[in-house]
Amino acid sequence: MYLTLYSLEVLKENEGNFLISPFSIQTVLALTQSGAKDETALEIRNSLHLPNTTKSTEAIYSIILPKFKGNEQYALHTANKIYVKNSYPLKEEFKTIAANVYQAAIESIDFAQKDESANTINSWVEKQTENKIHGLIDPKNLDEETRVILINALYFKGKWTTPFETFATSKKDFYKTAKEVVQVDTMHNTDLYNYYESAELNAKFLELPYQGNDVSMVIVLPNEKEGLSSLENEIEKVFTAPRFTHERVSVSLPKFAVENKVQLKTLLENLGIKTAFSENADLSGLAGKKGELVISDVIQKAFINVTETGTEAAAATAGIFESRIHKVRKLVYTFFVRQPFIFYIRTNTTILFTGRVALPLHH
Repeated sequence: MYLTLYSLEVLKENEGNFLISPFSIQTVLALTQSGAKDETALEIRNSLHLPNTTKSTEAIYSIILPKFKGNEQYALHTANKIYVKNSYPLKEEFKTIAANVYQAAIESIDFAQKDESANTINSWVEKQTENKIHGLIDPKNLDEETRVILINALYFKGKWTTPFETFATSKKDFYKTAKEVVQVDTMHNTDLYNYYESAELNAKFLELPYQGNDVSMVIVLPNEKEGLSSLENEIEKVFTAPRFTHERVSVSLPKFAVENKVQLKTLLENLGIKTAFSENADLSGLAGKKGELVISDVIQKAFINVTETGTEAAAATAGIFESRIHKVRKLVYTFFVRQPFIFYIRTNTTILFTGRVALPLHH
């Protein structure tokens, strides 16, 4: 349900290290769908593979969102907020759905005061992401025509069930290409992990669980040094649940951090969400009449840091609207990450973050 945004369209437009939160983007658009009608709602629903009715989507989110509480072993939370231009009336039914289903607070703001408004919004995002996401909204994104901004913030921090020992971290070769090699800080460990080799994809899968066992990171490693592009061409299969077996695996994984900001309008249009960005948009369930409110852009900023102890990740997405267990074998498998790879962080039901590491850099 949350995978369509990590498609070839994403990869075409972004080279090198890249990170998005499909869940965060989809939450903003699902909230938008609650205020959309007819073709506008249908395009959002179909492009994101949402249920056939808005009410069904709302029912799912009313179950999912309360679970984003984390526990004493890891931190996981999501927050939604709606900023509305002063004296611009949202429809009462939409406000009720936003509050009751999406737990979204609503705040009036003067978008004409660009710097002040951007600071207000960005301060809220920073607070929700433990000060990891800064500057989501640029003042130049705002003007006197801005009516509504919908924001989703997502934060995760977890410790590996089996940490990598810091004394074992060392410089190892990493192949940016078959001929270009760099030295990167690489973590090492040998333990029991969920492991899978895919002959079809010519790749290996490794699952690294976080304490609490509700959240894990899956690393998808092509067998060839320059195998990432062919793996990305089969991206839907990459996200199909691997047939893991529990094996003893010797793991070498570079420390890495990724941070990026991406404007998603073009991507979303390529995925089929076109009307919402046009003068034909019908967001009259949110505010105004048909054609009065359109989406000018959807912006996401995301951050992840992977170290010996665990992972910290955050994302924030803004939609800006304007008028208009198996027997263990003795064999030890190797999973040495020496070339570009794909990763994703997931719960039992949801992919929270996904990305590509072309060159491991870390803080």
